[in-house]
Amino acid sequence: MTREATIRELANGLADWDGPLLPILHAVQQEFGFLPPETTATVADVLNLSLADVHGVITFYDYFRTKPPGRQQIRVCRSEACQALGSERLAEHIQARLNIGFHQTTPDGRFSLEPVYCLGNCACSPAIMIDSDVHGRMTPERFDALVD
Repeated sequence: MTREATIRELANGLADWDGPLLPILHAVQQEFGFLPPETTATVADVLNLSLADVHGVITFYDYFRTKPPGRQQIRVCRSEACQALGSERLAEHIQARLNIGFHQTTPDGRFSLEPVYCLGNCACSPAIMIDSDVHGRMTPERFDALVD
């Protein structure tokens, strides 16, 4: 099955929901790890929306990716609690260490770096998440050990 056919199948399966656009986009990203280029036109067609409507939602939410992510996702908490305990310095270290900024992927495809605005780990700030594992009281040295 082509990607377009898979996207159409996912969209058709959720089209009857109330407010189906976000659930469809989440389902497509879950399937492919990102929103392939054909997502906008296919979803717009299924939901009878304009291309601009679908594109606007995709580009409004930081969560949606339009490029394949790295094999490992690194998320740095940017909430006030984490900022108060050093997440800015930690984020600068991580970006320098990986040589990428937020919303980017390392050239070898190993890591993607994303900001997140709360990991629910405020008591152990600053926090990061690597894939589905949350790590609290993170320091530049602990980060280096994790990625080595």
